[in-house]
Amino acid sequence: MAALVLAAINLRPGITSFAPLIERIAAELQLSRGLVSLTTALPVLLMGLLAPLAPRLAVRFGLERTIAGCMGLICVALALRTLGDSVVVLISTAGMVGAGIAIAGPLLSGFIKRYFLPRMGKTAAFYSLSMAIGGTLGVVLTAPATTVLDDRWTAGLAIWAIPALFALLLWWRLPSQPEAAVESREGLPWREPRAWLVSIYFALQAGLFYALATWLVARYHEAGYSLLQSNTFFSGFMLIGLPSSFIMPWLAQRFGNRHLLMAGSGLLAAFCLLSIAYWPQAQPLLVCMLLGTALNGTFSLALILPMYEASTPLGVSRLTAMMLCTGYCLACLSPVLTGLARDMAGHYRWPFLVLAGMSFTMTLLALKLAPRRPAAAAKS
Repeated sequence: MAALVLAAINLRPGITSFAPLIERIAAELQLSRGLVSLTTALPVLLMGLLAPLAPRLAVRFGLERTIAGCMGLICVALALRTLGDSVVVLISTAGMVGAGIAIAGPLLSGFIKRYFLPRMGKTAAFYSLSMAIGGTLGVVLTAPATTVLDDRWTAGLAIWAIPALFALLLWWRLPSQPEAAVESREGLPWREPRAWLVSIYFALQAGLFYALATWLVARYHEAGYSLLQSNTFFSGFMLIGLPSSFIMPWLAQRFGNRHLLMAGSGLLAAFCLLSIAYWPQAQPLLVCMLLGTALNGTFSLALILPMYEASTPLGVSRLTAMMLCTGYCLACLSPVLTGLARDMAGHYRWPFLVLAGMSFTMTLLALKLAPRRPAAAAKS
């Protein structure tokens, strides 16, 4: 459990730590908003493109050893950010972080299925909570760490190599088990319609999260709030997601109504985004906290879907790999398109209206992801 929690914590800070510094980085390096958003978009894209490699690497090297290698790659990438404040360093290390997350994500879901089957819902709750904690710490602590480290934002970004190093050391000590020979010949479930519903839902959820992780602070700053106030709103968005990430999977297992929880969360997120688009002055901290509750809830619920849909650890990893591949390949466009739309429109209202429409679409998809009846599940 300690290894699972520590690995999950390291899946987000390498991306979310850019949010408090993104306007400063763009100004100092004289980058357009579309280009600087690649620091978020590139790792998300690689998290999608490389996810199908995860089951193959697990078959060849073992699930535990492969995850250990991913922690090592993330650690090296983050440490390299101390080498210079250049766009090449930023984008290349972002790509390395994305590659490490891409492989580790599907395998951690299989790890839960293998070792925590009797208490899968509770363990998945801790898993999603740990990821939320990592993402939140990346937002909340990066700016203060930068101030302490002689106001060097390169050092503020690189400090997240430390928890990745601890994760590497812990995972390397775990024994590795070989995968079943029969399962090793199977591919991803590209021909299953329900797998596509899961994947598209995840794509919308991830696209919303990464667009907001990149531009929510900038939206409130444009609306007249100081950077400190805007970062406070974003910190509220991230912090409130911690209990939501833990409670939602537990409620889904306890009451079996995960599709209704997903639909309700999507509807709440849509109304919050409409408020941010049209009325950014209306209770911004409360709106951001409600939005964080909704989106972190949908993320944790989407994350457990493959654990209920597939019957074996490697099957969970394969469905998760397809979900992440499809989802992140589409979601990576969201931060870039939001930034480009802001440059074209001259304000953030229209981009945030589009994000609200994505939330409404999530609600409709969630209703189609109701748990299958036992007879239908047996036939499949």
